[in-house]
Amino acid sequence: MNLMTRVHEISQQDSAKVAYSFMGKDTSYGEFDQTVAVFANSLQSLGVKKGDHVALLLSNTPHFLIALYATMRLGATSVPINPIYSPDEIAYIVNDSDAKVVVALDALLPLIEKAHQALPFVESYIICETDPSTQEKMMQLPEAVQKKVYSFTNLLARSTATNTFAEVAADDNAVILYTSGTTGKPKGALLTHQNLYSNARDVGAYLQIGGNDRVVATLPVFHVFALTVVVNAPLLQGATIVLIPRFHPKEVFDAIKTHKASVFAGVPTMFNFMNQLPDIDPADFASIRLAVSGGSAMPVALLHSFEDKFNVRISEGYGLSEASPVTCFNPIDRERKAGSIGTSIINVENKVVNELGEEVATNEVGELIVRGPNVMKGYYKMPEETASAIRDGWLYTGDLARVDEEGYFYIVDRKKDMIIVGGYNVYPREVEEVLFAHPAILEAAVVGLPDPDFGEEVNAYVVLKDPAVSIEDLKAYCTEHLAKYKVPRQFEVLKELPKNTTGKILRRSLKDQAMQK
Repeated sequence: MNLMTRVHEISQQDSAKVAYSFMGKDTSYGEFDQTVAVFANSLQSLGVKKGDHVALLLSNTPHFLIALYATMRLGATSVPINPIYSPDEIAYIVNDSDAKVVVALDALLPLIEKAHQALPFVESYIICETDPSTQEKMMQLPEAVQKKVYSFTNLLARSTATNTFAEVAADDNAVILYTSGTTGKPKGALLTHQNLYSNARDVGAYLQIGGNDRVVATLPVFHVFALTVVVNAPLLQGATIVLIPRFHPKEVFDAIKTHKASVFAGVPTMFNFMNQLPDIDPADFASIRLAVSGGSAMPVALLHSFEDKFNVRISEGYGLSEASPVTCFNPIDRERKAGSIGTSIINVENKVVNELGEEVATNEVGELIVRGPNVMKGYYKMPEETASAIRDGWLYTGDLARVDEEGYFYIVDRKKDMIIVGGYNVYPREVEEVLFAHPAILEAAVVGLPDPDFGEEVNAYVVLKDPAVSIEDLKAYCTEHLAKYKVPRQFEVLKELPKNTTGKILRRSLKDQAMQK
């Protein structure tokens, strides 16, 4: 059993069941499976075969779901790419992944001519129309480019469906997910059919997602968190996905109310924006039985504020691209611990170790390592990085953590983000938690910068709800709640903090900008 055969099985059992809803239109499992089969034939007609790589430059539209499952159906490998990356970033990933075909949103059509010159090995570009004028614009491309460019709509119209599936082994590659590349170039995590299927199955079971659930997908589906939690896990259970093109707090509340959605997954920034939205009736969130957070640590103050306002319990979890991604979640059938990422999910083992790889004592800080059927095969074309990341079957996450007496894990911080002030360890998250609890602060991020006397100093960046609060007030507040060496030396007030497409605050970007200054 794998993802695409399971979805096909559901389509045979209950073809009328709604697989996803998008922009007011419902698509049944039968229709979805049929379209996937047709598009798989379209790809095959363009020369895509088992083992080939197909880049997906798509966002939260049905095109992504169709292209992902059609590619797997052929035994080919998908390479999801953030469509708002810069042309250089896109070119790097398409080139590094050896993509044979690119499936892209029509908004990226202006880049195709340049891509034709920069990426001569790409054999075909499939353009997914969201604008009525797209096909006319395609006809205006130079003749040499037109020969490689195909319309998604036209391909579907002239292809037929067959219920054939490529024979794939559990260890065959299904997806290459490129990590965000906070240090150096992005690395492509090779995720197998077993990796994706097992994590979707185990997350669905752990969170008790069932066929009657309606799961909100406003997280970007090309990101690994969304790919497993709001795409693959629901489809595996025969649930319905409520696909939202982009995140906007009001649109999310409207969609939840309209569809009586039962599951919402977001990153802390999304919960924060939704919590701050004025004139929202908490009843609009009442149908949600399960709210989950991941992607980055949720400040405890925000967690309690959201839960109190909307009368829902948030289960925070943890994962990384290299683990498909989920390794931990706060259980929904027993105690939820604020500030914890929860316990190991089904079939996954987590532990905390020292520099020698030895398990540390309870509540002692060390590096979190992971083992299970969800752990990647390795990094694409990077044997040395693979050997460094996976040792004796354990994936070394690079995150500092501790585990309590009941097996609940707590992320302390990124190993690379730890600040050392005069020999003392300062974890940015600890300082950020204090800042988030201040009533005048909307967002906060903390980084370490070089200091001639103490090695490093703590610097804080904040977005304020109340502009009247002074830097002196903030310093006094931190002095009251933190040890002296943890108190930020400098504060900078910004209109907004830099974030990636999932809403995760980019400390590295803040640090780089500060170093340039």
